[in-house]
Amino acid sequence: MQTNESLQGFYERIDYKGKNNVATQPHINVFGRASCGAQIPYSRRDYYKVTLIKGKGKIEYADRVFDIDKPALLFSNPLIPYAWIPSAEKQEGWFCIFNEAFVKQRDQLLIDLPMFQPGNDHVFFPDKNQTKKISGLFESMMQENQECYDNKPDVLRSYLHLIVHEGLKMRPGNHHGKPVNASVRIANLFMELLERQFPIDSMQNELQLTTAKDFASNLSVHVNHLNRSVKDVTGKTTTEHIASRITQEAVALLQHTDWTVAEIAYGLGFETPSYFTNFLKKGTGKPPLMFRRELV
Repeated sequence: MQTNESLQGFYERIDYKGKNNVATQPHINVFGRASCGAQIPYSRRDYYKVTLIKGKGKIEYADRVFDIDKPALLFSNPLIPYAWIPSAEKQEGWFCIFNEAFVKQRDQLLIDLPMFQPGNDHVFFPDKNQTKKISGLFESMMQENQECYDNKPDVLRSYLHLIVHEGLKMRPGNHHGKPVNASVRIANLFMELLERQFPIDSMQNELQLTTAKDFASNLSVHVNHLNRSVKDVTGKTTTEHIASRITQEAVALLQHTDWTVAEIAYGLGFETPSYFTNFLKKGTGKPPLMFRRELV
């Protein structure tokens, strides 16, 4: 697994000239996907990205895998790592990237929308008419991006909002108008805090919060209140969420790094490799090394 990719690192990776010091300044840009035939490794990015995928491949996204064989609209944020594995050389579509500074400039409500939040859907499959409409919006963004004037980011922002709201229309009906109460807020904060710990991209970046009590203390709520809120909102216990996310990260580390089982165990907060092995076998039915053999 690679370390987090910054915006500057993205531009260096694609050999894109003329973009410097984009980490702290408000920034938005849009690209065609013709060059996306190469695999993008599983990692977290420190920027937001909205992508209309026209091309076949696979997305390893958080705790799910999506086989893409039709147009897909992908929303990614700095919290959740993902990988793109193309299965066809021809790739079409577009993607828009923007950073935290661009959001904070005047757009915090944008990333408060469900598709940018942990625990929600992030991949949508538009129908033919929706795909045509979103394609037109991206084409307009690309055309506008060629212009040079001070207010260009405002126009790009407007197109971005229109694309995002097309995604909102694709969400299941029972998501619309869902009341946000104290339990929902606590559960969302827990899910966000849980996700912020990942990926474990270096041996010095050890997992710090591993129990419900750890999270409750960090969120300044009683552990019973946290457990009740998470269970009521998600249907799963706090411990189940933590175990599931650690299991997901363990499998990713086994498949995408050359770390030893002991190094992975300590990085994920286990006191001994044997405890980690028992944990993984209990959750998946497989010992750690079996995941590496399956990848070969």
